[in-house]
Amino acid sequence: MKNIYMDYASTTPVDSEVVSAMLPYFDKKFGNASSLHQFGRQAHEALDTARDNVATLINAKQKEIIFTAGGTESDNIAIQGVALANSDKRKLPGPHILTSTIEHPAVLETCKQLEMQGYKIKYLPVDKHGIINLEELKNSISKGSFLITIMYANNEIGTIQPITEIGEIAKENKILFHTDAVQAMAKVSIDVTKQNIDLLSASSHKMYGPKGIGGLYIKEGVRLQPILFGGGHERGLRSSTENIPGIVGFGKSCELAKKRLNADCEHMKKLRDILIKNIVTIDETYLNGHKEKRLVNNAHFRFNGIEGESLLLSLDDKGISVATGSACSSKKLAPSHVLLALGLSAVQAHGSLRLSLGRTSTTDEVTYVCDVLPEIIMRLRKMSPLWVSK
Repeated sequence: MKNIYMDYASTTPVDSEVVSAMLPYFDKKFGNASSLHQFGRQAHEALDTARDNVATLINAKQKEIIFTAGGTESDNIAIQGVALANSDKRKLPGPHILTSTIEHPAVLETCKQLEMQGYKIKYLPVDKHGIINLEELKNSISKGSFLITIMYANNEIGTIQPITEIGEIAKENKILFHTDAVQAMAKVSIDVTKQNIDLLSASSHKMYGPKGIGGLYIKEGVRLQPILFGGGHERGLRSSTENIPGIVGFGKSCELAKKRLNADCEHMKKLRDILIKNIVTIDETYLNGHKEKRLVNNAHFRFNGIEGESLLLSLDDKGISVATGSACSSKKLAPSHVLLALGLSAVQAHGSLRLSLGRTSTTDEVTYVCDVLPEIIMRLRKMSPLWVSK
């Protein structure tokens, strides 16, 4: 049986060059970066190199990068840190924080917690493609607004937001702009300076690095309050002995992404377009998300009369690994909040499928998926009480 992985949006394999870079820091170069002896200095040098690699990928300064345990922690430090630093503004008319209805749970759940502490949150709706309305964003800003947090690209449908324009709006109104770029890193050219981004969250395992390590870009001069307390590591914002092997791996994955970005994007876009062109020809099949303004590796579909989990398991039987939603919430029975926000019904949302590609995906794999999918759809529809043949 074939073994085809098309769930790169969930996680990626660790690149062999990343593994090689990490290995010495598990045994031979195992020092604590806070120690002053040669082992500590060795670890600290690796820490600085990795920080520089992450910064270079997004055109930031080395000192503007701190390391975290992943995208979720980065989002929490950014949003809660800014909120705590602006706690006096809770008395001013809201909204204090502006976000969208299709954010990752790491953002939405953090915002819900802040609401319970008295902060007012504005959840901006999106259009049928998943894009916010810039005029509504402008009109929603109030005297008490201090943060906009809008994801760079959606983890489910792949839609890319107008980040540069959002950055300009934030700058004009003297509001901080945070973006969750976990899915966008290594698939989009990001320039935090040109795009007026003040805070940016990233995660290593989405870009061929190890799990359990991420980063947060904090523009020089941005004021945050820590949410973790201890020895004062990472500029006092993320106390904990640094995970040097993981940090080295993350740094190496960023270095490779910088070198391979254009070639990787061209390769994945070519395969993505083949998937979309072929799959939408299946009767009553639709593309979710924006046709052009989407990640180069994301193809997200809905199939009328189909239940997503049955489709996923049927494809798995054929050796194809895919997703029905984001990996963080795919085991939940509730329909995707992202798809509901697009205006889809719960039934339509449950009939959706995400295919996400990687730098090692091949034309043969894509061809195989396009060949087996129509028969699976036909078989499942014959058994479905939701399907009415035309």
